[in-house]
Amino acid sequence: MPYDAVKMQDWEISEAAEKNMPTWEEWRDRLGLEKDEVIPHGRLCKLNFMKIIERLKDRPDGKYIDVTAITPTPLGEGKSTTSVGLMEGMGKLGLNVGGALRQPSGGPTMNIKGTAAGGGNALLIPMTEFSMGLTGDINDIMNAHNLAMVALTARMQHERNYTDEQLQRLTGMRRLDVDPTRVEFGWIIDFCAQALRNIIIGIGGRYDGYTMQSKFAIAVSSELMAILAIVTDLADMRKRIGEITLAFDKVGNPVYTKDLEVDGAMTAWMRNTINPTLMCTVEYQPCMVHAGPFANIAVGQSSIIADRIGLKMFDYHITESGFGADIGFEKFWNVKCRYSGLKPHVAVLTTTIRALKMHGGGPKVVPGLPLDEAYTKENVELVEKGIPNMVHHINTIRKAGINPVVCINAFHTDTKDEIAAVRKAAEEAGARCAVSEHWAKGGEGAIEFAEAVKEACEEENDFRFLYPLEMKLRERVELIAREVYGADGVTWTPEAEKKAKMLESDPKYDDFATMMVKTHLSLSHDPSLKGVPKGWVLPIRDILIYSGAKFLCPCAGTISLMPGTGSNPAFRRVDVDVNTGKVMGLF
Repeated sequence: MPYDAVKMQDWEISEAAEKNMPTWEEWRDRLGLEKDEVIPHGRLCKLNFMKIIERLKDRPDGKYIDVTAITPTPLGEGKSTTSVGLMEGMGKLGLNVGGALRQPSGGPTMNIKGTAAGGGNALLIPMTEFSMGLTGDINDIMNAHNLAMVALTARMQHERNYTDEQLQRLTGMRRLDVDPTRVEFGWIIDFCAQALRNIIIGIGGRYDGYTMQSKFAIAVSSELMAILAIVTDLADMRKRIGEITLAFDKVGNPVYTKDLEVDGAMTAWMRNTINPTLMCTVEYQPCMVHAGPFANIAVGQSSIIADRIGLKMFDYHITESGFGADIGFEKFWNVKCRYSGLKPHVAVLTTTIRALKMHGGGPKVVPGLPLDEAYTKENVELVEKGIPNMVHHINTIRKAGINPVVCINAFHTDTKDEIAAVRKAAEEAGARCAVSEHWAKGGEGAIEFAEAVKEACEEENDFRFLYPLEMKLRERVELIAREVYGADGVTWTPEAEKKAKMLESDPKYDDFATMMVKTHLSLSHDPSLKGVPKGWVLPIRDILIYSGAKFLCPCAGTISLMPGTGSNPAFRRVDVDVNTGKVMGLF
């Protein structure tokens, strides 16, 4: 029986479901794993990627399913909840199903958004561990990242304090001559801390470091997190970590982690992060949690490693793309699948009546404030006005040659006529459509949805990339802007165009992925433009270069890698029962 999701908070549902949660020994037997392929970690376990993939390398892959969404409201439209609900629905059909989701950052969990474990009866457990550090991957990333900054700032101090001869005699190091105004790297912490966005370090005497401007970013924006999501094995990780650009010298040459001989130690800190953590739904379908990169400057997906394992262990493997289909799915399609060599069968487009009403001209949606009654009362006309946004995303999925399934993530305020309007439009656009009540009813509420996805998996598709690797950067950006966002074209600032020409002329960047950076709240670069904006061009103002991850990130607008904590953060409601030690208040 599903839990009462209306009366129970998510942490209470998790606590109730955890009473019958399989142990790591039971998971090992249930998944047919060998003893040394499971690494116990408290109530959880990690899966030994290298051993599992070697043993199962000749086993055929299962069906590969991606979950994405229409352009969301600032509240999100439930991709994680939908992913978990689909696992539960397929479980009710008796299918061998599992999945992989991203690890949440402590920043949003302790801020406005809350955890990303799904919700209601479509929830990952144990929720406390999931929300508060899991098995330590983000902590390891923070240590490895900050170690690079320790190495860089210490080197700058020593080079300032010693002559070339003294430096060579005392340390055996050559002078790097880092330009303090061109230090690209900063420090990271896994909270939203606007006070740390811009800082001064090294205040004090000669031996108190190098005085300069510096910065903090949130941990999941680290290039190391981006690398974890896309590597194929430990050797790939080791190589990429050595090629991270920390700064530039005074001539303009890049200073890499390998120049500081810190890349090996960074990889040592990261060695255990390569193994996914195993969790499960409240109905006990297995789900790996691995990597949590930003969906704008990085790929915004769980890891290639987790997908490779899942496709060997499960007949149906479900993964999720961050943000809407214009960002997350586009990167799944043209970056993640290109790097992994994996071919997806189905893409689920998570859709809500709430978001369609917003795109149809509904009142502004603001996190932390009550929804306007326009979103809770029937208004078919408003829904119909917003439907073009959904159809636009359906067409994007079809351009990839993947079978689309629209999932109407049902809210109790949705009406039959509103749902009928969405279903009719989705089917006319060439997609299957199903209503799912997984939040309220778990797997039982997702059976129609699961059957639609299963049917779509049996159909042939014609998966193809949007562009070839040989296409130059500016041509790629133009194509993505026109075909995925619906722009009339692209404009470049003189500085961005100069950088683009430099990158296009250097063969070193030919195989770098194109990671578009723009708002997730609109198909355009302007978050206030809802629906399907017309008559606009995409302005590119800069291109970020991540040499270890091998990303080129054209930026349409500004981006902050350190979010701020809001006025009513979630940590105010989190506490511990001092008698049992249980964490309360996570949602």
